[in-house]
Amino acid sequence: MRYSQILIPTLKEVPAEAEVISHQLMLRAGFIKKLTSGVYTYMPYGLAAIRRVENIVREEMNRAGAQELSMPMVQPADLWQESGRYEKYGPELLRFRDRHERQSCLGPTHEEVITDIARKELHSYRDLPVNLYQIQTKFRDEIRPRFGLMRGREFIMKDAYSFDVDDEAAEVSYRKMFDAYNRIFQRCGLEFRCVQADSGAIGGSFSHEFMVLADTGEDTIAVCNDCSWAANLEKAEVKLAEPGDSVEQQPMVKVETPGKRKVNSVCEFLAIKPDQLVKTLVYLADDEPVAVLLRGDCELEEVKLKNYLGVTEIRPADDKEIYDATGVPSGYLGPVGIRIRLLADQEVTQMVNLTVGANEKNHHLQNVNQGRDFEVREIADFRRLTTADPCPSCGGTIRLVEGIEVGHIFKLGTSYSESMKAFYQDRDGNGRPLVMGCYGIGVSRVVAAAIEQNHDAHGIIFPAPLAPYQVTVLNLDLNDNEVSAAAEKIYIQLNEAGFDAFIDDRDERPGSKFKDADLLGFPYRITVGKRFKENSMVEVRRREDGTTEDVGIEDVVSYISSKIAN
Repeated sequence: MRYSQILIPTLKEVPAEAEVISHQLMLRAGFIKKLTSGVYTYMPYGLAAIRRVENIVREEMNRAGAQELSMPMVQPADLWQESGRYEKYGPELLRFRDRHERQSCLGPTHEEVITDIARKELHSYRDLPVNLYQIQTKFRDEIRPRFGLMRGREFIMKDAYSFDVDDEAAEVSYRKMFDAYNRIFQRCGLEFRCVQADSGAIGGSFSHEFMVLADTGEDTIAVCNDCSWAANLEKAEVKLAEPGDSVEQQPMVKVETPGKRKVNSVCEFLAIKPDQLVKTLVYLADDEPVAVLLRGDCELEEVKLKNYLGVTEIRPADDKEIYDATGVPSGYLGPVGIRIRLLADQEVTQMVNLTVGANEKNHHLQNVNQGRDFEVREIADFRRLTTADPCPSCGGTIRLVEGIEVGHIFKLGTSYSESMKAFYQDRDGNGRPLVMGCYGIGVSRVVAAAIEQNHDAHGIIFPAPLAPYQVTVLNLDLNDNEVSAAAEKIYIQLNEAGFDAFIDDRDERPGSKFKDADLLGFPYRITVGKRFKENSMVEVRRREDGTTEDVGIEDVVSYISSKIAN
């Protein structure tokens, strides 16, 4: 491709709207142009990078035995009503009516459509297993689209769906996708981790996220320093410590704590440590109040609570809502005599002689014990993991890192097939629900994540597999026939050798060409200028580390071949 023939509207200044580096560099490098909030046009150079990702994804999906199809973006509402997600999915689902007043939606995902296909086409165990995928534009009406392609409303996604006869066969399909995803992100040249994850609005019993590690990641993941365990912080299990030595229970006493509502102020006033206090948090779960007991020095992980309750939405109750539900002002609520549904984090049941709110303004109770002074029957892991906790797999040390979700795989089970009556006949002629899996990759997000992970002060540093063009040839003197002929020769030979080569044939100053080459992120830059006339050598520069080497014009193709597998 010739620079003089491609539309790359680069910018010198960082646009004010861009908050993260990938958004800044994609706008500056002319990858994308904003149409409206969260919706972008992919310009030629940016689309070329996306096509790179698509090609890798397509090759590995086909290698794993999946079959490509293309499903409509507009979906009838009745399919979503069958699955029960039409209202449950929330405002991110863009709903509308056509001219015949039929309800429809723009597809944020395609479980309903693919299940409809399966129930019409997969009738026997002989038809299974099947894995169908597509690479297609999705739409989710995000309330706060931001960060460019990282969290837009319209985006490109690969979504695949497997159908099997039973859980054992579904595990085989899941493992194939797990392995394929690892190959995809390895081939993309990204540093990533696969982590246990929450299934969210998609549903299902089990899932893994594939996270690209980057300082500006939206998600925090816990990673073990001693084994391969990793998990999204929302899903990370807290390993319950072994019970310590038995402690004698003391008589419960009420103490006055005037104006002391917060954990730290109560602890300071009573001369106790936060891990000796249990706080009572009130949440509204689908508008119903619930109370959760948590150690004073810990944080509640809301996703764990939401999943345990099986509700669509939870949020902390405000002071008025707490008083309306319990008759107690916030800051003084406790489990003794509480009159709303009560849950407890697992660690609370191991604590002895607790300090809790007294359900009375300006008062707390000390030496409170579960089983003697109050009963809690719903106990689970509700708190957020910290670096002080041991790895739940091996007991090793944990660190927290930031990550960008680029892929997510789910074990869906039979939730969609049962609700939508997608059944097959087994060997004995019995009808059984299809067992499903779901596998997504944010194709456009992969490009943004790659830039977040690979950049410097000058611009993008593309991993070679994702670069729209792997090599750029800079002609620094268009008016010199010898220099121009050499640049053209190298450009043609690289393309004939199978590389995607680019030539900067613009009538621009050398400094501008160097800056644009760095901004656009070509893995290798070949400079043809005055030095070529002196010794028939050209400068080859590696973008990743800035190292340069002089190479003879006849050796350029073999040199690049030794550096990049085409």
